[in-house]
Amino acid sequence: MKPAFSPPESLSSRWLRRAVTIPGYLLISALSIALLPILLPLTVVTDLVLRNRLALTRTLALLSWYFAMESAGLFGAALLWGLRPFLGAGFARANFRLQCLWARALFGGARWLFGMRVEAAGLESLRPGPVLVMMRHASVADTLLPAVLVSNRTGLRLRYVMKRELLWDPCLDVVGQRLPNAFVRRGTRDAAQIGMVRALAADLDVDEGVLLYPEGTRWTPARRRRVIDRLSRSADPKLLERAQALQWLLPPRLGGVLALLEAAPQADVVFAVHTGFEGVRTLADVWAGALVGTRVQVRFERIPASAIPAEREARIQWILDHWTRLDAWLDAHVVPSAASPSPRSAA
Repeated sequence: MKPAFSPPESLSSRWLRRAVTIPGYLLISALSIALLPILLPLTVVTDLVLRNRLALTRTLALLSWYFAMESAGLFGAALLWGLRPFLGAGFARANFRLQCLWARALFGGARWLFGMRVEAAGLESLRPGPVLVMMRHASVADTLLPAVLVSNRTGLRLRYVMKRELLWDPCLDVVGQRLPNAFVRRGTRDAAQIGMVRALAADLDVDEGVLLYPEGTRWTPARRRRVIDRLSRSADPKLLERAQALQWLLPPRLGGVLALLEAAPQADVVFAVHTGFEGVRTLADVWAGALVGTRVQVRFERIPASAIPAEREARIQWILDHWTRLDAWLDAHVVPSAASPSPRSAA
């Protein structure tokens, strides 16, 4: 497995960004570890006064853990680069294992610190490949689920469609660009962006898949209202009606989904939906304790390639039908709270 392409940027632009992010993350990592013995007692006292289940202390520990894992990931990436002449064709596979280890460490730390419970159903449906995984996007926390649940548990090597802003995370920048991933600009529909997504599905093997978040951004009640408002001015009435019926999902951006289906007609589709992260949209939500004791439920459902319509309009209806079914599942499983209000009550 080797990178099929890189984001359209100059070498100088890439290394200028890394000259900022890599030293910056290493410095913050060192400072956070050094200051932890001083800051932890302060957050513990504050938490006891506020009676918020040690949310501030847990979050401080998580941030320190995050930057420590970033540093460890960067050192691992540097080590693999030094070993590249000896690894040969195994260089990409070694970077993929490093990526999985990094994600598992990050998520494992958060799971332990916040007492999260994770339940996954349908993992057996992910193998064999090739598969196109379409996952719900509700929080910054759910971006680790594909690596933790899919790749770590099943060995499936995923190629990701990610927003370009994530290149400011040095581990994702360095290791992610050694693997066949697409870092796309959100909100753009030009042919080059679609071509990058389509290229990911080329030559998928039996132990490979592509991961896409069809919504294109994280779900929030406010974003749902904005999307519906935009569609009311530009979309056809039927598409608007389908979007308005969705309560917990944003309508899928069809360009990337259709590009993957066209590029890999032999691949099955796996729909991945989850609940538990609705109230964890920003760092402020984490500070407030939204992650403490969270129960995360994840459900995978595989659809064979033979059941996917070949004609474009029929495919669009097929996608929307499945998205509506996922939304119905969420409506039955999401537990609304002050941090994650029901879309109906927030409308």
